[in-house]
Amino acid sequence: MSEPLILQPTHAPDACVIWLHGLGADRYDFLPVAEALQQVLASTRFVLPQAPTQPVTINGGFAMPSWYDILAMSPARAINREQLEASAQQVITLIEEQRDSGIDPKRIFLAGFSQGGAVVYHAAFMRWAGPLGGVLALSTYAPTFADDISLPADKQQLPVYCLHGNRDDVVLPSMGRAAYDWLKSKGCAPKWQEYPMAHEVLPQQIHDIGDWLLNQLSD
Repeated sequence: MSEPLILQPTHAPDACVIWLHGLGADRYDFLPVAEALQQVLASTRFVLPQAPTQPVTINGGFAMPSWYDILAMSPARAINREQLEASAQQVITLIEEQRDSGIDPKRIFLAGFSQGGAVVYHAAFMRWAGPLGGVLALSTYAPTFADDISLPADKQQLPVYCLHGNRDDVVLPSMGRAAYDWLKSKGCAPKWQEYPMAHEVLPQQIHDIGDWLLNQLSD
């Protein structure tokens, strides 16, 4: 497993964002975003992990950085659940490392784009047992959310910011909205925001994320 890219803040760190990239990208993909956010989050450490390189069935079995194999695209994503669990465990380990370094888990945030967001959803709501600062779900979906799952009170209080492009043809807005609706049905109060974009990230979106993180950290 590759070591994560760690961007230290200019001030003594008292918060952390663990940010997972999407399929086929790498740990440097969101480095410019982290650098931009640190302009307003001067005491927040960013941890950018690297997905393992492994075959992806829907891409002809070609090996690329991926948090889990995608076996089929429709009617809904068919995925390698074991690989998803392994990636979620990687996230849990990173949370524990940040906690053990002195960061209050209530000031640790999980962020993920596309496939990385699916891992973040699973880690935050299905695997991590302690408190967290919140979840940033960018252009993503939640393949492990199911109707027969109930959430404890502490998970219902977890802040979630869902951001999606209304022209996204890779992860359809309806897939992102389904995760948002599931969270609402389980007693959570997620925030949903759409942007005039495809499967990408816009400067306005980063600005909004910065405002959201500042608001959460000031509570």
